[in-house]
Amino acid sequence: MEVEMETSPSYFDPEDVTVREQFRRYGKRQSSSSISPLRGSSASKPIFDAQSVQSRRNAALFLEEIKHEAEFFEADGVGGTPLKGPKRRSAVDDEGVESFRRVGSLSLKSCKVEDEVLGDGVESTFAMFASLLESAMQGLMPMPDLILQFERVCRNVSESLRYGSNGRYRVVEDKLMRQKAQLLLDEAASWSLLWYLYGKGIEELPQDFILSPTTSHLEACRFVANDHTAQLCIRIVQWLEELASKALELENKVRGCHVGSYLPSSGVWHHTQRLLKKGYSDPAMIKHLDFDALTREMTQLHPDDKKQDESLLEDVWCLVRAGRLNEACELCRSAGQPWRAATLCPFGGSDQFPSIEALVKNGKNRTLQAIELETGIGHQWGLWKWASFCASEKIADQDGGKYETAIYAAQCSNLKRLLPICTDWESACWAMAKSWLDVLVDLELSRLQSGRAVDLKDYVDNVDGGARVGNGTLRPSGGLDTWPSQVISQQPRDLTALLQKLHSCDVVHETVSRGCKEQHRQIEMNLMAGDIPRLFELLWSWILPSGDDNNVFRQNGDPQIIRFAAHVVLVLRYLLGDQLEDGIREKLMSIGDLILHVYAMFLFSKQHEELVGIYASQLARHLCVDLFVQMMELRLNGSVHVKYKIFLSAMEYLPFSPEDDSKGSFEEIVDRVLLRSREIKSNEHCERSSDVVEQHRLQSLQKAMVIQWLCFTPPSTVSNADVINAKLLLKALTHSNTLFREFALISMWRVPKMPIGAHMLLSFLAEPLKQLETTVLSLDDGGVSENIHEFQDWSEYYSCDATYRNWLKIELEIAQVADISMDEKQIAIGAAKEALDSSMSLLKMLYLERNWLVSIEDQAIESDEPLYLELHATATLCLPSGECMSPDATSCTTLTSALYSSVTEEVVLNRRLMVDVSISPRDNFCLEIRLRCLAVEGDGLGRHDGNNGGVLATVMAAGFKGELAKFHTGVTMEILRLDAWYSNKDGLQEGPATYIVHGLCRRCCLPETVLRCMQISVSLVESGDPPEDHNELIELVASSEHGLLYLFSQQQLQEFLLFEREYSIFKMELEEEDAADYA
Repeated sequence: MEVEMETSPSYFDPEDVTVREQFRRYGKRQSSSSISPLRGSSASKPIFDAQSVQSRRNAALFLEEIKHEAEFFEADGVGGTPLKGPKRRSAVDDEGVESFRRVGSLSLKSCKVEDEVLGDGVESTFAMFASLLESAMQGLMPMPDLILQFERVCRNVSESLRYGSNGRYRVVEDKLMRQKAQLLLDEAASWSLLWYLYGKGIEELPQDFILSPTTSHLEACRFVANDHTAQLCIRIVQWLEELASKALELENKVRGCHVGSYLPSSGVWHHTQRLLKKGYSDPAMIKHLDFDALTREMTQLHPDDKKQDESLLEDVWCLVRAGRLNEACELCRSAGQPWRAATLCPFGGSDQFPSIEALVKNGKNRTLQAIELETGIGHQWGLWKWASFCASEKIADQDGGKYETAIYAAQCSNLKRLLPICTDWESACWAMAKSWLDVLVDLELSRLQSGRAVDLKDYVDNVDGGARVGNGTLRPSGGLDTWPSQVISQQPRDLTALLQKLHSCDVVHETVSRGCKEQHRQIEMNLMAGDIPRLFELLWSWILPSGDDNNVFRQNGDPQIIRFAAHVVLVLRYLLGDQLEDGIREKLMSIGDLILHVYAMFLFSKQHEELVGIYASQLARHLCVDLFVQMMELRLNGSVHVKYKIFLSAMEYLPFSPEDDSKGSFEEIVDRVLLRSREIKSNEHCERSSDVVEQHRLQSLQKAMVIQWLCFTPPSTVSNADVINAKLLLKALTHSNTLFREFALISMWRVPKMPIGAHMLLSFLAEPLKQLETTVLSLDDGGVSENIHEFQDWSEYYSCDATYRNWLKIELEIAQVADISMDEKQIAIGAAKEALDSSMSLLKMLYLERNWLVSIEDQAIESDEPLYLELHATATLCLPSGECMSPDATSCTTLTSALYSSVTEEVVLNRRLMVDVSISPRDNFCLEIRLRCLAVEGDGLGRHDGNNGGVLATVMAAGFKGELAKFHTGVTMEILRLDAWYSNKDGLQEGPATYIVHGLCRRCCLPETVLRCMQISVSLVESGDPPEDHNELIELVASSEHGLLYLFSQQQLQEFLLFEREYSIFKMELEEEDAADYA
């Protein structure tokens, strides 16, 4: 965003040195050190101290010391470098200002990041704001103090960007740094206004300072404290004066100088006095030296005196603009113009600003009370205002100087003479707000004095520039008795009119109206108007992501504006939550959530994952869950460090379990992530059907990596960390078992490639497995032991699978070599024996001692109403070559008929079997298969007989093994996703039917394991080393009591018999060779 630095007032830019400095300021010694003024002390001892100067005995000694100082500077200069930094008085200490404001204490984390401002620059604001916000949310800091801390951070980072670097930038880089620094300075101003309007408490009039009879200042303070419009005006004025004051402090901090660094009596007109003493006669020059001579004689000063006077008045104006009226008076006195100080601070120099602070500062003002006892309340007040008005008009008519005109115009609300000098938005706004406030106070004092009610809104402008009230007409040419009618026509009637005047080039300077278009000026005007809905809509329009941008994590606005918008939303929610109407509150919540969501996504895109949680926790439930789900999916392949940051961010700021509908929970997030991870991803980029198989294999790896989110250990700072850790491990265990079933069904091919998804799961759970017995079993959950036993079953199975694939890899490598050595042959035999022993151990232990994938406890559901069993699967059709077949409507119809044919008609009718096959909407290579049947005793009701999964597992196994009648020969179904559950007659789920999936896995995995053992046995006997437990393997299959024969399909039995035939032939040949050798 382009920031127009030229529109800022000169005193906002500490490096703006004008030519007038040679008339009033003295340079300071240039330091040869390269230390930044922000890092070290920039304040040194003033060259001319007020007390030491006043103690000089004569002018000759005084001038001699000035000469020595000048010679000292010339000797210290390098190469005639001009002196840039004039010396000024030191400003108020920053720590004093902060300690005056700060009430609450900061958290340790927020204090820690304070030192990172200079090093990190703009990027540090994200972490610092989050840290401060966290402290406020934890109750360590009141919300008003949080606003002040936001302002402080912005100012510090702005100073660091603008003045903290010792290096020199190129022109473009320097301009960008200036723009960033100015934008942060503008943001600090917006935070300051927010504090004045919503953070600063309502002050009550202290009873100890109430006088009887009352005074005009006391009544003015009372009126401002009780009147809403006046209170708004005074807060705006105080805000703008503080901005100007801090700009002066920054100038002093950076340049080591301050306005008003004048020698005593430097405001005395020495050149004019010298000429008058010499008898010089000039009709254009004054003849007397009293302060009224200029206006009385309508003449001018000596040009040098006029320049010096204008320079002095400019500094006085800067101090008046910054609310430092006492300093302006001191400056006038030290410069030899005490009469000017008296015109600025009447009533004995007491502060007449209508604020509680000024009232307390003045104490019980008996002087003003005594004056008004004699003249009447408000009389002297009006007299001073009227006199200031006359002075500003007279000086302007005689072209006496724009600063002097503005100084007196500011005291009497004379906007006509005040606005021409206000060439920046802040000054123009200050002028209007202060004038409006003063007129409101003047009207109230007029009411007290005359006893009649007077309202600013009752005045109507007329063609003469006067104002009418009631039935009478008041003219600007009137005297004291008609005050403030002389300036009422210039004032805004309400805040809307004030803001409209700021936009009008006919009223204000062009740069002021142009400044109204700047972002933070628009923010501040909406804050002043109290239009919070409009403010939120404005912020949202600036950061709204573009509609044609597919990357929702790419911000559309300036990062600092996005950050500001998010924090404004949170601050106003806390401050105004209970004060808004329901309709407005709902609107603010909805738009605020959108802004917070954009900022959270921005932080994520900038690798600030650890900061997301505190903002996501303030989002609506669905937005919070969606945000973390999206982040976890995008960082699924990221480093463990990054993933753990996201885990901690969600764990620390969100409840683990759902508490209410207003806030998301960690459990909802992980459940959604686990659910979405099993969804089939589109393979539209695959050019060949053979690529689809590999793509699904890689997707299995992505499914497995999701488990890592559940394997992280919650921080000890979270309540019930041990219980939460146990619940996470249980979720990981349960979901891993689900994935193990699916991975087993897609890894039946006898190829060397490992099922990477399954082994990734095992690697993730290797360490957490040690905590299973001590942590997970402590939970009161009946499914814990079942899941542990199933996990152990799958661990044994994939161990056997790995040894088999290792042997198969060696066999394929040896087959490509013509002559193999004896060592290579022994390696192959060793791998075969290892694979066979592992598989036989699995078959013996898991089948005979503890049935493999058979529930220890009966989990059947009892119900009085009819229950149904449903099985939903996503599968692909694979050709014998291993390539995927693209299905169409005809193949779906044929497959449906074939699945019906896998069981008898009697079963179809009695069990109300329903089969539905359709093409997956996510992937054109995939099919969605839905089976449904009636639950009966032994299959869904009571105990599950046979542990084979019942009818639905029988139908799916036929398709999986490629033995469907009336279907393509040799085409098998590769199952990618599989779920089974109970349902009622209306189709609503009643609970999982895990025994069906277990039975299907038993039908597919156990026969395949036996066939692999037969394959290895044939290889061993062919190598001359027959296995010793071959007969035991045959017994495991053919046993009438514990046999696996019922799990085999017809083709699997044929393959089993072929392996046995080959084994017998090789063994007979081996025996014949041994007999021949023995003979």
